[in-house]
Amino acid sequence: MDASNMIEILLVEDNQDDAELTIRALKKNNLANNLKHFINGEEVLEYIFKTPDNGLPKLILLDLKMPKVDGIEVLRSLKKDEQKKMIPVVMLTSSREERDIVESYKLGVNAYVVKPVEMDKFIEAVSKLGLFWTVINEVPKQGTN
Repeated sequence: MDASNMIEILLVEDNQDDAELTIRALKKNNLANNLKHFINGEEVLEYIFKTPDNGLPKLILLDLKMPKVDGIEVLRSLKKDEQKKMIPVVMLTSSREERDIVESYKLGVNAYVVKPVEMDKFIEAVSKLGLFWTVINEVPKQGTN
C-alpha cells in the first residue's frame, strides 16, 4: 500500500454524533485525511486481522461500550498479537467506571480519555490526542522487532 494512502487513524465509535465530532476535531488539524471509521469492534478486528496489506495505523481511537464486540475485547485481541500490540490505542469513552479504566490499563491501553460533555472541550481533547499520537509521538518502523 502506498504510504500516502495508508490509513493512519482508526476510529471505532458506534455513536454517530460522537464519531462526527471526533472527525471534525481531527479535520480541524488536518488529521482526518487518512482516517477510517468503524461502528463496532467486530468490523475493526476484521479490518486489522483479515486484511494484512492494510498496514498498521498510527493510532486507534476506541470506544468502550459498543455492540457485537466491545472495546475491551478489541483491546485484548490487539495486545495479545505480537505485531498488532505495537499500535497505540486510546480508549475514548464516556465511562468513568474504575473497573473499565483498570481493565483497559491491565490489557495495555496507551491512554484512557473520558469524552468531555461540552462540545468545545470534546473537540479540543480529540485535537490534542490526534496531534500527539500522529505527529509528535515516535513509533517504531513497521517490521522492526
